[in-house]
Amino acid sequence: MLGAESRPPMPVVSPGFEQVNRFYDRTRGTWSAKILPGELYVTSNSELISTVLGSCISVCIRDPFVGVGGMNHFMLPAGEASNSIWADCASRYGNWAMEFLLNELFKRGALRNRLEVKVFGGGKVLNNMTDIGQKNAHFALEYLMREGLSVSAQDVGGFCARKVVYNPISGKVQVKKIYELHNDTIIRREQKYSATIGNNDSTDGDIELFS
Repeated sequence: MLGAESRPPMPVVSPGFEQVNRFYDRTRGTWSAKILPGELYVTSNSELISTVLGSCISVCIRDPFVGVGGMNHFMLPAGEASNSIWADCASRYGNWAMEFLLNELFKRGALRNRLEVKVFGGGKVLNNMTDIGQKNAHFALEYLMREGLSVSAQDVGGFCARKVVYNPISGKVQVKKIYELHNDTIIRREQKYSATIGNNDSTDGDIELFS
């Protein structure tokens, strides 16, 4: 195990993503950005992007030619526009999360015809809640199809949560499926989604599993 003195320096964060938490992943020997619901992260650095998904969806997109990639994490399929992306959490909605992610990639030199796309999440992790995960997955795949973007790999649906670790440079994804929830944060988050949905009528390839 590397000591703190042996760690490589933290890569310089991409402008606009300073609020995203980054940590040193001792297991993999590299830095990682951990994104929460409503966040996204784009980088050209040699670092990972990780998140934990219940009914949420993360879409991972990269342009291997210019070496840039990113991941989003959205909670609901669609929402209204917001004047402030981060303050109002517009990117917790799929339509905005996808637009923000693609625009950030394009600003860094990515081209649409070179994009590699992978989709994860959308599990029904609580038996008594509406299957918003299925709606999220359907939205993501439909959105990508409308945009003319093909999906090279996906792991969506089912009855489990997922931890996803994405390498935006190589495109490699590691997925850990979590069938028993012992994390109160995930449970509270899913219960909050269920309540939100009940009050909102508008919410009608290269994968490695690890343990």
